[in-house]
Amino acid sequence: MVKKSTLLKGNNLFQNSYYKNHKAELLDLAENGQHPKALFIGCADSRVVPNLITQAAPGELFVIRNVGNFVAPFKPDGDFHSTASGIEYSLTALEVGEIIICGHTHCGAIAALYGELDDKSFVHTKKWLSLGEKAKSLAMEALPKTDKSDELLRLTEKISVINQIENLLTYPMVQERIEKGILQIHGWMYDIATGDIEYYDSDDEKFHSLKQKA
Repeated sequence: MVKKSTLLKGNNLFQNSYYKNHKAELLDLAENGQHPKALFIGCADSRVVPNLITQAAPGELFVIRNVGNFVAPFKPDGDFHSTASGIEYSLTALEVGEIIICGHTHCGAIAALYGELDDKSFVHTKKWLSLGEKAKSLAMEALPKTDKSDELLRLTEKISVINQIENLLTYPMVQERIEKGILQIHGWMYDIATGDIEYYDSDDEKFHSLKQKA
């Protein structure tokens, strides 16, 4: 359990170290606003910290985090759509040029697809996890003899990233910008045990180490 005093000490340390060393940059962000180059859609998992794993400075990433790093298909109605709102804002107001959908290994949301959640306790979560059912079905078809193994979970995690890219492409504003050549979409898989990141290559439909592109 994280104590309140620990978090307060952390903020004091931030103010006395990072803030002092980067005061000019942070004041510029406060006075002139943010101008991030990329939208990062990641999992809410506490082990996946976008700015930490990319070493991006404040103002460089516009971040959306949710359970499973899922993207619901475009649905232009009057309901509440948190992830869709973030996508819309990052493209129209901030004009980001890249969108990264980052999945990760040992994802609890993906593992939950193969378990049973209580209907009353997880009423919203069960609905949200339905966005991963396609990935689960495809993974089970690819590995029909594998029962809830690590191999099956790792494959489901990767297929889910691809599926979320497909859902992202249902947004007219995304398609429009891709056709104009002003937006790029990336699918990443972060390994929480090693810190490595793999990217999805649509040409050969495989994931490759991001180190090869560095």
